Amino acid sequence: MKQLYDDAQNIVKKDPAAKNIIHVILLYQGFHILVFHRISHFCYNIKLYFIARLISQLGRFLTGIEIHPGAKIGKRLFIDHGMGTVIGETAIIGDDCIIYHNVTLGGTGKDLNKRHPTLKNNVLVGCGAQILGNSQ
Repeated sequence: MKQLYDDAQNIVKKDPAAKNIIHVILLYQGFHILVFHRISHFCYNIKLYFIARLISQLGRFLTGIEIHPGAKIGKRLFIDHGMGTVIGETAIIGDDCIIYHNVTLGGTGKDLNKRHPTLKNNVLVGCGAQILGNSQ
């Protein structure tokens, strides 16, 4: 819960349109998908893959943002206007990153190992960016 609260506070800090933390918690799809992802990632880590994927797909349906339950997301991610954003299974996102709408952190095929990109701390990814493969 503390991590989600920190996520919401971070959005208020970085988005001038966010009036307060209640505004973010109730109205921001970028925050909502983080709630879905934290739950689905927990299920994924304890090998409840079907439930994890079901939760992530429900989040996708409600927000327009798709994050695979296996993706590793650091602290204080801000997904701003996230419609169309896709984050793949082996993607890793560091702390304090910002991702704008229609961003793809995509894979390179059927490899079984790391096939999605890694974003280090404090990275901003602009709208429409497609970052593929194991790039950093």
